[in-house]
Amino acid sequence: MIALVEGRVAVRRADHVVVSCSGVGYRLAVSAETLRHVPRVGEPAVLHTHLIVRDDALLLYGFATEEERDLFLLLIGVQAVGPKMALAVLSGGPPREVLGAVAAGDTARLQAAPGIGKRTAERIVVELREKVGAAVDDPIVITRGDDPRTLARDGLVGLGFSAQEADKLLDGAPGDSPEDLIAHALKGARR
Repeated sequence: MIALVEGRVAVRRADHVVVSCSGVGYRLAVSAETLRHVPRVGEPAVLHTHLIVRDDALLLYGFATEEERDLFLLLIGVQAVGPKMALAVLSGGPPREVLGAVAAGDTARLQAAPGIGKRTAERIVVELREKVGAAVDDPIVITRGDDPRTLARDGLVGLGFSAQEADKLLDGAPGDSPEDLIAHALKGARR
């Protein structure tokens, strides 16, 4: 895995940069936010990276900070959000502002990014709000996705309950597996 690229900026475009490292030029897709931090051509640069391997391509994405890379990883973990869409969201401002929008449920802010519709913005908020938490001043922490309560909550949201209704139904529910928790919650919903 290529985690960091350090070298001189060879090309600087609106959606990518090429960084020359020991005679090899690495093309990195970047957000507008990262591009603001990339120096002009010929200057030294350090970018944190994430490599995506596909059948037909090796795609390298560059980020000005580890925080932005971690947020990118969270975004591409959301169903129906690919790398290009994640970069569009990240282009909307510094990672702290994007996190604040997610934590606040500000779907309008997310919809301002090209290619992000109402449903996708809502999905990003629903899937990431709990992970990013209300305290956006702390470092970004990627939480494990196998917590039974989190899986049960996601399952209830998938069944049409709001996040608040799901939390209320799961409050105090007995069980160690998502299935037990959902079954108890659904019994409570029928009352």
